[in-house]
Amino acid sequence: MEKGQPGIAEAALFALCPRCGGKTLFASGIRFAGRCRTCDLDYDSFNVGDGPAAFLTLLIGAAVTALAISVELAFRPPLWLHALLWVPVTALAVIFGLRIAKGALLASEFRNRAKEAGGREQ
Repeated sequence: MEKGQPGIAEAALFALCPRCGGKTLFASGIRFAGRCRTCDLDYDSFNVGDGPAAFLTLLIGAAVTALAISVELAFRPPLWLHALLWVPVTALAVIFGLRIAKGALLASEFRNRAKEAGGREQ
């Protein structure tokens, strides 16, 4: 890690460029910007893919299911209340979790200078 570069966790939590630390990682929501407006790092050259989404689906799905079962056993709320509670909780957890997971994966690829398998070394 060079001086001035944020760590992987810091870059992920605060949407920082892994090279310069500028808050330029996302253009909106969970969509990466094309490149850093400060240091011109090309974010499109990184292959984040669907790994974070698949991992979060399993993790958040298990957590929300466990919480919903716990609430059901403790309080026995009506079904409409479960829907009113767990749908927004799940959606918000996925959106915020996906930003963090995608940011961490991009920062990790930058830090480790990850390349496509089978490609030529340059």
